[in-house]
Amino acid sequence: MLEWLWPWVFAVSPLPFIVHRLSRGESLQPSALRAPFAARWRGLSASGSPARSGRGYWWLLWLAWMMLVTAIARPQWIGEPIELPNTGRDLMLGLDLSGSMQIEDMQIGSRLVPRITAVKAIAADFTQRRQGDRVGLILFGTRAYLQAPLTFDLSTVTRFIDEAQLGFAGEDTAIGDALGLAIKRLRERPASSRIFILLTDGQDTASTVDPMEAAALAAQLNVKIYTIGISRNLGRSAAGRSEVDEAMLNAVAAATGGQYFRARSPAELEAVYALLDELEPVEQEASTFRPKRALSWIPLLAALVLASLLALLRSNWLPRLMMNPRYGRAT
Repeated sequence: MLEWLWPWVFAVSPLPFIVHRLSRGESLQPSALRAPFAARWRGLSASGSPARSGRGYWWLLWLAWMMLVTAIARPQWIGEPIELPNTGRDLMLGLDLSGSMQIEDMQIGSRLVPRITAVKAIAADFTQRRQGDRVGLILFGTRAYLQAPLTFDLSTVTRFIDEAQLGFAGEDTAIGDALGLAIKRLRERPASSRIFILLTDGQDTASTVDPMEAAALAAQLNVKIYTIGISRNLGRSAAGRSEVDEAMLNAVAAATGGQYFRARSPAELEAVYALLDELEPVEQEASTFRPKRALSWIPLLAALVLASLLALLRSNWLPRLMMNPRYGRAT
């Protein structure tokens, strides 16, 4: 189907006729001088191949003008509607960037690496496998921040995970605030596809929102929360740092119909994400897409060709070329 973005432009089509009508009878040229040998000049001119007056090519001018008007009206071809079924979930990730995530107790091969290193690598891989899902990212420490809204652009979310640095959000842990921010971003989405995966290695120490109150609100809004605790030890570490509050994380997940997972190593964390990977996608409302193809270049090219042809005719170059003996005409 042909569609015009600016059809009102065709209202200027008669503009050349209007200008010609208003300027008719007026001459911008001064009066010609009378010369007794004007007849001789006319004879000399008649013996050659004079250039024709522009009046003889009025139809070329008109066509070129109409092609320009048509191009400015921006024609485009609208294709048949194509249904794009959106199958997947609205999945928000919450990553803890508190100071304790720098502890080197995640074993990869024969060496220990910081918790945040293992988490970022596995979370990035998990995100890349979420083809068809909308994925968002929340980073939290002392405060919770939305780093990426729900999007199909998984490459950008993965890059944000890779670029996350400890200290960006503060040294403490605000689990309740992260839960509240995730609920705020998910509550407008379809009720059957609201999922939040929270990963932390500590206890709630800086929230303005109580985690259990946030969990109760999540249950009312059908936001399912999965919690993951990262730590090799329970209670407190040798350095006196608070370790995972498993009771609270378990209660938050259970209140929303989710599940709590404990990950003591990168291998266990990978297994947790593999299990989450098996969540069934939920079909959402299908969207319709109609492909569009711009056609303005066609009349614009036609106007250029007509203008070039008119310039050749007015310059007398084309008539002389046609009179060349190579074309069977005498000079």
